[in-house]
Amino acid sequence: MTIRRAEDAVRELLSESDIIIGGHRPWDIRVLNPGFYERALEGGSLEVGESYVDGWWECDRLDQLFHRALLADMHVTLAKSVRGRLEAIRLRLTHHAERPAPPPPRTHDLLGNDLFRAMLGARMAYSCAYWSDTATLDEAQDAQFELVCRKLELKPGMTILEHGCGWGAFAKYAAERHGAGVLGVADSPQQAELAREMCRGLPVEIVVQDFREVQGRFDRVVSLGVLERIGAEGYRAYMEHAARALKNDGIALLHTAGRNVTEMRVDPWVARHFRADAAPPSLRQISAALEGLFVMEDCHNLGPQFDPTLLAWHVNLERSWPSLSARYGERLRRVMKYYLLSSAGSFRSRRTQVFQIVMTKTGRRQPRCRLR
Repeated sequence: MTIRRAEDAVRELLSESDIIIGGHRPWDIRVLNPGFYERALEGGSLEVGESYVDGWWECDRLDQLFHRALLADMHVTLAKSVRGRLEAIRLRLTHHAERPAPPPPRTHDLLGNDLFRAMLGARMAYSCAYWSDTATLDEAQDAQFELVCRKLELKPGMTILEHGCGWGAFAKYAAERHGAGVLGVADSPQQAELAREMCRGLPVEIVVQDFREVQGRFDRVVSLGVLERIGAEGYRAYMEHAARALKNDGIALLHTAGRNVTEMRVDPWVARHFRADAAPPSLRQISAALEGLFVMEDCHNLGPQFDPTLLAWHVNLERSWPSLSARYGERLRRVMKYYLLSSAGSFRSRRTQVFQIVMTKTGRRQPRCRLR
């Protein structure tokens, strides 16, 4: 395909979303390398993202661009690209092979606590905030934690198991504000080290281990942003462990990014840089995973709240980048910008949701979980 024909095809595709190449509106794009056109058509969403990271095109407001593109189902067209399909197949084969070759480190695995401190703010909460009568990110994260604690009917002295506790943000809040004792399961030693520092002096223990290996029974079981990271094959195992860990009169709360439809495919660009083997679950998948183990008491969709959360993270990161640039470089800045703002556009378009689900065991009285 000639460059001219490729350009015409891309222009026509973008026009369906009212996006103009060389336009002057915030969501219009500026192509800096004419090779972008063929790269986008052949490589789909993977190469659209990679070409942005390489500096081949620019856009003043990526969040507005993706909001428009997703409303017009442009992601469906790009998913049909030859290279995009091959990349998706390669990722599935790598994930299911008995002895897969070690994958290259993903961008997410290269990020240090310094970058997350800069991006997430004082609370160090890596989950959707709750922008209810709040003016700042820290206030919105506190509002989100308070909403969770109220849904859990948390009381002083109760014990909580938190799967995927990150840097201890919720554990710290629950211990300080509600007098709970928390066992937090971190994903990495790097997270655990900072979580222990943040929770020093509180009744909080942080461990690094597979969640299925955690022993004991707890008054409450919580996960904030875990299910979308463990893959569909792990949903039932997660629910089974949560059921074993929860006392019969306890309450469990699951907070996860989710999709409107059941789909195993992970966007190839996101898979390359962030999550290679996990896609946000649909309600159908969640319901199947908890069947026979829990009663679903409430499902609260917080999806629209993630848009301003992601925008706030991006503002924080851009403001702090001068102190981070020497370690991480311009390419990683563009990766993070593309990821945060394309995700904001996805939540704004309502293609992606955040489900906050309250669960109990059969026979327990219904908790007062309809709180706003």
